[in-house]
Amino acid sequence: MLTFAISIILLVFGYLIYGKFIEKVFEPNDTRRTPAYENSDGVDYVPMNKHKNALIQLLNIAGTGPIFGPIMGALFGPVAFIWIVVGSIFAGAVHDYLTGMISIRNRGAHIPELAGKFLGAVSKHIVNVFALLLLLLVGTVFVTTPASLLAILLNGKVAVGILITIIFIYYFLSTILPIDKIIGRFYPIFGAVLLLGTLGVGVTLLFSDYTIPELSLANMHPENVPIFPILFFTITCGALSGFHATQSPIISRTVEKESEGRYVFYGMMIAEAVIAMIWAAAAMSLLDGQTLNEMINSGTPSAVVNEVSMTLLGAVGGTLAVLGAIVLPITSGDTAFRAARSIIADYIKMDQKKVGKRLLIALPLFAVSALLTQIDFNILWRYFSWANQATAGIALWIATMYLYIKGKKYIVSLVPAIFITYMVFVYILSEKIGFNLDLNVSFIAGIPMMVIFIIWFFRKAKSNKANKIETDIVVD
Repeated sequence: MLTFAISIILLVFGYLIYGKFIEKVFEPNDTRRTPAYENSDGVDYVPMNKHKNALIQLLNIAGTGPIFGPIMGALFGPVAFIWIVVGSIFAGAVHDYLTGMISIRNRGAHIPELAGKFLGAVSKHIVNVFALLLLLLVGTVFVTTPASLLAILLNGKVAVGILITIIFIYYFLSTILPIDKIIGRFYPIFGAVLLLGTLGVGVTLLFSDYTIPELSLANMHPENVPIFPILFFTITCGALSGFHATQSPIISRTVEKESEGRYVFYGMMIAEAVIAMIWAAAAMSLLDGQTLNEMINSGTPSAVVNEVSMTLLGAVGGTLAVLGAIVLPITSGDTAFRAARSIIADYIKMDQKKVGKRLLIALPLFAVSALLTQIDFNILWRYFSWANQATAGIALWIATMYLYIKGKKYIVSLVPAIFITYMVFVYILSEKIGFNLDLNVSFIAGIPMMVIFIIWFFRKAKSNKANKIETDIVVD
């Protein structure tokens, strides 16, 4: 209980203190016209107020990640709380804020375009593949997980295949229609359901007879899965997630003033961390490690969400909480496809004002995703986790380059960039989906790989600074 309370307090102070510090490092300027006005097109570039932008950003970034990830991370025990708190304040929120603000300064550019500008042309092509792979995996995972939750909620009365089709139809419409037609109108309703359900679980847990475990550094995973690096690929949304780097540029195109960035980008990452804390604490409190592991392995964490919700809140309140858990992936899946459409359009330089051109990109995307739904969830999640954190590392290196060139305190993004990139190297070296090397060998082999990358990065940074590369696009 004490650990949980202190964690929530630290997250709030993280926003108020460290978030303010990061804002001062970046120096937002409200005299600059934002892309919402500079590039206004009535489709993707549409000015919206900061509260609506913040809610959309939260629902965009908070898919099943801050629920499913923390539930699976709960297997490690209370040590997971450390990663959620420290990761979100010093890595995830910094990542989201800088990605969003740098995108604003570059006319709403997506992550591949920013990679090309700051890391080189080759990086642009590599990141484009990474980003699209990540978004397709996210879109697919966030079709299957809400469908499985709905199937449980409806007691199997509606086939999962039918539910997947319905969700796909909604995603398709959200992808091709102007952002304020569906996303801007329905998200306030979705947000209310999410917040009521999550707060219901959190408040009820605090006043229940269940005991939230206190902090322990011990690895409590029933299968003895190593904390390093697996924890950082299990809890991504809620701590640090590269998926957010694909979502922040969507909102960078609708922000009215740069000073709103801390609230919209940094603040909503902290809000997502609070959601992650609640579900991690609930899973640890209601279920022992072995039972939790068996429930997850029997299918997906959907069963755990249902069990926790119904146990704490009863039939009516539990249903609301499950609906909140359904809202999260749906409101990330729709923008995953929307972001993928925008990235491809930017890459091939295809204007998106006409619906026909939007369809040319969207239809093949949904066809590929439909095929991916036939793959086992656990396999999809493993690839998603690796692609996700690799993208987070890339986004943090872009942010570090930007701050370095401008002569600002780049260490704020450099430290988390080094950490997560090293974890990515160790993960791909040691995991079966990678090279399947011994974990100790992977830790050692990852060091020279990291050193080589850092040397390359700073050589590139010095070259960029010497050539006075333009960090911010000049607006009229």
